[in-house]
Amino acid sequence: MSSSAVTLGPPPGDERRRRRLALVGGSLGNLVEWYDWFVYASFAIYFADSFFPNDNPTTQLMNTAGIFAVGFLMRPVGGWILGRAADRHGRKSALTLTVTMMSVAALLIAVAPTYGQAGYFGAVVLLLARLLQGMSIGGEYAASATYLTEASARNRRGLGSSFQYVSMTCGQLLGLGILITMQHTLTKQQLGSWGWRIPFVLGAVFAVVVFWLRRRLQETDAFKEGGAHDDSARGSLRALWEHRRQAGLVMALTLGGTVAYYTYTTYLTKYLVGSAGMAKNTATLVSFTALAVFAVLQPFAGMLSDRIGRRPLLITFAVGCTVGTYPIMTALGSASSYWSALGLSLLALVIVTGYTSINAAVKAELFPTRVRALGVALPYAVANALFGGTAEYVALWFKNGGHEKAFFWYVSGCALVSLVTYVLMPDTRDAALSRAEEEAGARSEAAPAGAGAAR
Repeated sequence: MSSSAVTLGPPPGDERRRRRLALVGGSLGNLVEWYDWFVYASFAIYFADSFFPNDNPTTQLMNTAGIFAVGFLMRPVGGWILGRAADRHGRKSALTLTVTMMSVAALLIAVAPTYGQAGYFGAVVLLLARLLQGMSIGGEYAASATYLTEASARNRRGLGSSFQYVSMTCGQLLGLGILITMQHTLTKQQLGSWGWRIPFVLGAVFAVVVFWLRRRLQETDAFKEGGAHDDSARGSLRALWEHRRQAGLVMALTLGGTVAYYTYTTYLTKYLVGSAGMAKNTATLVSFTALAVFAVLQPFAGMLSDRIGRRPLLITFAVGCTVGTYPIMTALGSASSYWSALGLSLLALVIVTGYTSINAAVKAELFPTRVRALGVALPYAVANALFGGTAEYVALWFKNGGHEKAFFWYVSGCALVSLVTYVLMPDTRDAALSRAEEEAGARSEAAPAGAGAAR
């Protein structure tokens, strides 16, 4: 028996402290990763004309959005390489590597020359940085989802994994907060000429701090236990093929959630500015406030899923997104004030919370330890490359073609596909992630009804 096996009942005090430290370490690292990832989208309206000829503002935004989408193409590569590394060498080592790659990518963007200085060479540097970011984030999602889920107590995995989107959203809030501060301290000309580089420099510095922090994390018991039964197929595509049904589920359940999430986060500010005619400062403040509330909601939804299961929340999200996207986006397109835009944005993000708060746990709970990180990483990254990363570009493409509202139906259709998946898939809340949990569950079922009722 591995030393990671635990007894029934609450973990000892040091075990609880270890879990809290794991939660903080994994979340802070994830925050910086996603700060660097989203700050590109937040500042794109200021640096779009720095890397491309100044002819058409919409075309410039489409070019920068296209490079944003290209970053997603590397996510499957990163998910494969880093997911395999996490399954074979540990979650901790993969988490450390991802934040290092993100730091290098942020520095590249910070020093990239403009179109006026070096022609399209600056755009090439920007593209290379986004490819590196895509590879990093492709591994980060799976490593952090797996780490946060495995490091949580069995009856608290929904709560623990919810901090993935808390940290992701806080990363975006940090970027938006810096943007708001710069909007009030720098002129538009200063922001467009050099101010936009500041957040990328800060991102590189933050990543160095997190690199030190992640080196101090402990490996999860589930991985250490599985390491005692290592095999050559661990973390391989061959092992993933054995669980191809679960991989298909990850892609289908991700489809609607990722499109909705990027629609109401990264694209929202541009939509309020370009379609509703709202001032950039006001649109940014709307996004910041809505995302702050959204981050607070995640743990509560995660705790709810620990009590009632994962499927009810997923189904609620999919139904709300399928029927609600068109009226919400249409109303946002004509929102004339901060408060009306904020109310509609909050309504949309409350719906999306049904997916974001628990999707990490659901995906991790579908796979065994030997292929869990890769099983989460690769199908999720493929779904994001095809749908999440292209959401903003598709929206701008419809807008440029004069059919902006067709995008709303596109979002609803993606949510409908996921809804069918949620209805048909099993609930994963009670899945055992290790032999220790399997044995604890068996002992609990064997005990008298009164003694074994508590989980």
